[in-house]
Amino acid sequence: MSVQQITVNVDGYLALNKYEVDEANAHIELVEDPSDEEFDKLVMVCPAALYKREPDGTTSFDYAGCLECGTCRIACGDTIIARWENPQPTMGVEYRFG
Repeated sequence: MSVQQITVNVDGYLALNKYEVDEANAHIELVEDPSDEEFDKLVMVCPAALYKREPDGTTSFDYAGCLECGTCRIACGDTIIARWENPQPTMGVEYRFG
């Protein structure tokens, strides 16, 4: 029996998606002073890599590329997420498959 190797390029698939960003209404908001521990959880689990920690320790977050999967809500609940709701109609991610 032969073993077939399959390689998946996640970045390539994510690049196919189309995003309509609601600049006026962020659908995810973080608490004012999130703990480093909770933020680092999100750095590790967010499939869209929206949460980033720079080498100098500064953090950044951008909801614009959100996949609307809810992983951040599951991982951290209300410890760091002040608000999470689905984007307004016609806004958010539109999945496209090759």
